[in-house]
Amino acid sequence: MPQTISITAIASISPLGNDSETIWNNYQNPNPCFESRLLDQKETWVGALDENSQAQVAALRASDSKYNSLDPSVLYAMLASRQAIAKAAWSKNDSFGINIGSSRGATDLFEQHFEEYLTTGKAQTLASPTTTLGNISSWVAHDLQTEGPEISHSITCSTALHAVLNGVAWLRSGMADKFLVGGSEAPLTDFTIAQMRALKIYSRSEEDYPNRALDLEKKQNTLILGEGAGVCCLEIGKKENALAFIEGIGYATEILEHNISISAEADCFQKSMRMALANTDLSEVDVIVMHAPGTIKGDLTEYKAIEKVFGSQLPLLTTNKWKIGHTFGASGILSLELAILMLQHNQFVGVPFAKAQNAKQPIRKVLVNAVGFGGNAVSILLAI
Repeated sequence: MPQTISITAIASISPLGNDSETIWNNYQNPNPCFESRLLDQKETWVGALDENSQAQVAALRASDSKYNSLDPSVLYAMLASRQAIAKAAWSKNDSFGINIGSSRGATDLFEQHFEEYLTTGKAQTLASPTTTLGNISSWVAHDLQTEGPEISHSITCSTALHAVLNGVAWLRSGMADKFLVGGSEAPLTDFTIAQMRALKIYSRSEEDYPNRALDLEKKQNTLILGEGAGVCCLEIGKKENALAFIEGIGYATEILEHNISISAEADCFQKSMRMALANTDLSEVDVIVMHAPGTIKGDLTEYKAIEKVFGSQLPLLTTNKWKIGHTFGASGILSLELAILMLQHNQFVGVPFAKAQNAKQPIRKVLVNAVGFGGNAVSILLAI
C-alpha cells in the first residue's frame, strides 16, 4: 500500500472570504457571490474577492516595495500560503516544497505591460520577470523564506489538482516530507473575459442564479469567471492534526478532436475516477464535488461519466461554480476545500436550484474532480 498522505492545513482567498469560518458560513447562504463589472465593454457577471480579502491584498502590496510590481495572482497565493503554513505550524526552518500553478498566470499585469508597449513601443524593465509563470511559486518561497524546491505549471483548469498529484509524488518518492500545493488565478480582465465570450460559453443570464452549474437541462452556456487562490499543506504519513487523508488519486488525458474538446461521456473522467477509486468500494463514496463549470457540454459529459462509473447508485453531487464562478487554475483546490469542509462538518452543501439530495449516512469520503481544456482530468479521493 502507498504511504498515507495527510492534508494538515488548507487556506484560500476567494469571493467566499479568507478564513474557514466565514467560508463555511457563506456556503450556508443560498445566494451566489457574483457582482456586475464593466469588462470587455459590457456589464459582466464575475466572482470577485470580498471586501475584506481585497483589503488584505492591498495591505500586502503596500507592505513591501518589491510587492508593488507583482500581479494579483501572486499576491493571492502569498496570502493563502501564509495562512496555510501558520495553520500547519510550519516554519522557515522546515524544508518544504512549493508547487502553486495557474492557468493564465499574470493576466492583469501582462495586459497592462502589452498595452503600454503598443502605446510607447517600449517594455518596462520588470515586464518579463513579473509575468513569467514561475513568478508565483518563486515569490511565495521568497515570502515564506523556504529553501525547498519550487515548481510552477499550467494545465488549464485542472492545474491545482495536478499540483496535488505532484506533491503526493514527491512525498511518496522520499524526496520531501512536506509540500505546499495549490493554484492561483486573477482572470477578471477585459481580454480574458473576451476570450471566454469568443468561445460562446460566458453567461448572459439575468436570473438570480446566472451560473447554472449542475442544471443539466439548461439551454445556454452559463460560465462565469471568478478569482482567488487556495493552497494546502501535504505531509507524509498519518498525522494527528490531519484535516483529511488522500486515499486515492487518478488522472487521464483524452485524445484531442478539437482544442477544447471532451468526449460525450468524458472518457478522461471515467479513467481518472476509476483510478482514484481502484481500492475503494463505490458505495463508500458519499459525495462528488464535480468540476461542472456551468456549460452545457461540460456539465453533462461529466455527469454521464459519473453514471458510467457508479451506475444507478450515484453519490451526492455538488459543485461550487454556481456560487463563486470558475477560478480556472485555482478551481480544483477550492473544490478540495469544499470537500474538506463537508467532511469536517458532516454536512452536504448542495446546489440550491438542483434536485434536492439528502445525505443517508455520515460523510466520510468525498471525490473531487477537475478537468481542463484538452481533456486532462484529475480525481482525488479524500477520507477522514
